[in-house]
Amino acid sequence: MSQERAVAVSPPSHPRGSFSWRIGRLAGIDVFVHGTFVLLLAWLFVSHLTSGHGLLEAFGGMVLVVAMFGVVVLHELGHALMARRFGIATRDITLLPIGGIARLERMPDDPKQELLVAIAGPAVNVVLAALSFGLMIALHETPGVESIALVGGPFVAKLMWINVSLAVFNMLPAFPMDGGRVLRAVLAMKMSHLRATDVAARVGKILAVLLGVAGFFVNPMLVFIALFIWIGGQGEASQEHVRSSLEGLTVGQVMVTHFRVLAPEETVAHAAEHVVSGFQQDFPVVSGAAVVGVLTREDLLRALALGQHEHSVADLMKREVAISEPQAPLVGALSTLSDAASHALFVVDGGQVLGMLTADRVGEVLMMREAGRRA
Repeated sequence: MSQERAVAVSPPSHPRGSFSWRIGRLAGIDVFVHGTFVLLLAWLFVSHLTSGHGLLEAFGGMVLVVAMFGVVVLHELGHALMARRFGIATRDITLLPIGGIARLERMPDDPKQELLVAIAGPAVNVVLAALSFGLMIALHETPGVESIALVGGPFVAKLMWINVSLAVFNMLPAFPMDGGRVLRAVLAMKMSHLRATDVAARVGKILAVLLGVAGFFVNPMLVFIALFIWIGGQGEASQEHVRSSLEGLTVGQVMVTHFRVLAPEETVAHAAEHVVSGFQQDFPVVSGAAVVGVLTREDLLRALALGQHEHSVADLMKREVAISEPQAPLVGALSTLSDAASHALFVVDGGQVLGMLTADRVGEVLMMREAGRRA
């Protein structure tokens, strides 16, 4: 039957993908490295050896790449610390082969604050480049452009050019680079945030076309960068339109209040009956009055496929439980929902679960609001 009573819940631990590992913590922010980064180092090492370089040169190239990603961490930390000044936390920083990602809880609503957060990262690179240049002067080294190569040349010069390149590249006026956010922040001082996003996205697409054309004559890599910018611009504009449509709604106004719960001792076979009789994908697992986990439809179907009909729900459930307060803004809760170990976020008030927020429910509300605006 439908479950409408409230039950207690404990806060979740933050779920991480199985391909990312925590390598440290800076300024209270966890830093993760994606598994593909290790593959990148291995590929570079093998590439050096097959190109005729010795072991020492191969290790030197890998050290430079590690140093480059250290610079990327500092770049992302610049964004995170500036955001912290405005009361915005950073969930974590993750290193990928294509760069780094600082997952802010949200971007500032104030354009001036967004501008400062956006330029904080490139500003770090400018400072590091200046320090590297000063060190080279002290060491009587020449910062020649040839230092950009992975093998050979002064290490400090390489770091300087890495920082210069990152600062210039990230300030291109296109999403998802920092320059695109800088452009939007400046435009948002004169127009609505939604319109500023659309204009900045269009500027980015124009830049993407120019880079794409140049790529056919100069460097094929520019074509991939152009595609990256084009997709980033479209994604940013789409997210802003969703944000605008859902602005003003709270989690409590959208949550599902009719849902089924499971007990830890129930069997997989019994839980499967709930799936057959309804459309609910994830089931809160309740022991007494407390939510102790969540059973997803994927885990349930996998257990059935393996013939584990008599296994208990406790054996299969995920123990990470994402929560939100009913008065929390819906837009802000969407990022929490996307990070959840399941497809649902539990809505809690005073330690009691009042409902569930799902992506399907948010999609339904979004379609209804869009249809209402067109009517």
